[in-house]
Amino acid sequence: MGEVLTTMKIMPDSPDVDLEAIKSTIESSMPEGARIHEISEEPIAFGLVAVILQFITEDGEGGSEAVEEMVQAIDGVASFEVTGVGRLM
Repeated sequence: MGEVLTTMKIMPDSPDVDLEAIKSTIESSMPEGARIHEISEEPIAFGLVAVILQFITEDGEGGSEAVEEMVQAIDGVASFEVTGVGRLM
């Protein structure tokens, strides 16, 4: 089985949310079988900045579900969207 790189855009509740706290929680809470490839920030509008998370999982059914559940449970996260999925060679 191969590996899959998933990109996720994480939107905070407001521009006042501590993005470093969100990123730190992601780094310390990644579920087993998933590893971080890159975490970055993307300005959206009016001071709102999204966290862009790229992570790698095994290619298989439900590969990103555990990460999605973890992100959804973080304080200060309003929503998230999977913006890309691709198989690694």
